[in-house]
Amino acid sequence: MLRSRISKRSTKTLRLFQLLVLGVIVSVLAKPLVATAYINISTHDRRYLEPVQVPQERVGIVFGAGLLQNGQPTPFLANRITAAAKLYHLDRVQKLLMTGDNSRTDYNEVRSMQEYAHNLGVPMQDITLDYAGFSTYESCYRAHKVFGVHQAIVITQNYHLPRTVYTCDRLGIKTVGLGTPDLELYGWRGMMPDLRREMLANVKALLEIHVTRPRPTFLGDFEGME
Repeated sequence: MLRSRISKRSTKTLRLFQLLVLGVIVSVLAKPLVATAYINISTHDRRYLEPVQVPQERVGIVFGAGLLQNGQPTPFLANRITAAAKLYHLDRVQKLLMTGDNSRTDYNEVRSMQEYAHNLGVPMQDITLDYAGFSTYESCYRAHKVFGVHQAIVITQNYHLPRTVYTCDRLGIKTVGLGTPDLELYGWRGMMPDLRREMLANVKALLEIHVTRPRPTFLGDFEGME
């Protein structure tokens, strides 16, 4: 009889533990899903797929996406710059702000971005470089505080666009965005690592924007854009 009671208590304890573990797992998985859905819904009416659809703004912001070993932009980054150059030639933007990583002397992402855009016909004097755009949050923060941008078109891949529009908008820049192809070019299998990271990044973005509001790695003096 006693053994039976102990067995029932053990079974009940095990079930409660299993439910607790399941609850934790569901909670962890739900946060990225909820954050991603919220950011997507919040920005759906300010995201465009074609350059001709984008309303005119003075500034377009291009976000870094890495360099190849030869120092040239990665395919993701090349697509972003190409789309930004199209906006420029369509008179949708007058100036481009290239924001990316120059944390090492042997790695100058924004200079490579500038050269690529210039080769596509964008004059050097219409390209401003932000050497300390180490993340989406820092790029948006610095665009507003350091470069004095109050309205802008942001250019990046479709999967990254909602978070970019949301972040810049909440940090003081009235923002619309142009998305460049990703799933269409790389498929679900090729994009899955990026999509997973983006869902986690959406949670981090909400915490940074609405809770912690960290200062960028480097802020510096106000520079403005000519």
